[in-house]
Amino acid sequence: MNVRRNTLWFFFPLLMVLISVSQVKAADLLPPQQAIENASTKLQHKMQDKTFIKNFSKVNQFVNEAILPSTDFEKISSLVLGKLWKSATPQERERFKQEFQTLLVRTYSRAFVEFKDWSIRYLPIEMEVDATKVIVKTEVLQPGVKPVAVDYRMLLTDGAWKAYDIMIEGVSLVTNYRTTFTSEVEAKGSLNAVIDSLAKKNTEALAAKNS
Repeated sequence: MNVRRNTLWFFFPLLMVLISVSQVKAADLLPPQQAIENASTKLQHKMQDKTFIKNFSKVNQFVNEAILPSTDFEKISSLVLGKLWKSATPQERERFKQEFQTLLVRTYSRAFVEFKDWSIRYLPIEMEVDATKVIVKTEVLQPGVKPVAVDYRMLLTDGAWKAYDIMIEGVSLVTNYRTTFTSEVEAKGSLNAVIDSLAKKNTEALAAKNS
């Protein structure tokens, strides 16, 4: 993975956060695209408040609330763990989902605070009338940088479109994290040990940001 892609992966949540519809009118977007755009509108508005973005705890809470309706964290968590999810206890599944969501949200929040100059161009998509899955294709635009292909895997769940994977230049977020956590489970010996480690990192990272 090259340096440019590494940077994108670290700040991949920005691609959900700082979406601009300057290329396409909101009314022209299809429901899966609108699900992404709705969250971004809330976040873009808040980003203008310089006092607000100085309080990381509030930013973190707001980002969590804003993206929750359009992100299927349980689906993402199950796909990230793969076979480990099937063998995990209900308690392990719930703990992992909570800690993994915390990880993603605090990464979203960091991107939300630090980066402001991205915009996104929605590419045309074709959908069947009764479709329940679709890939929303976009390009991330930044002055002086070649457009980056970013695709969102979306699933219709209980009448709402939610993202369950993001692919940056063809590389899947789910696959990337699955490799990481599979290796960690092998190294630490159990899923619980990995969850404990993730929980500790989350606590330390949030405490550092709020100090």
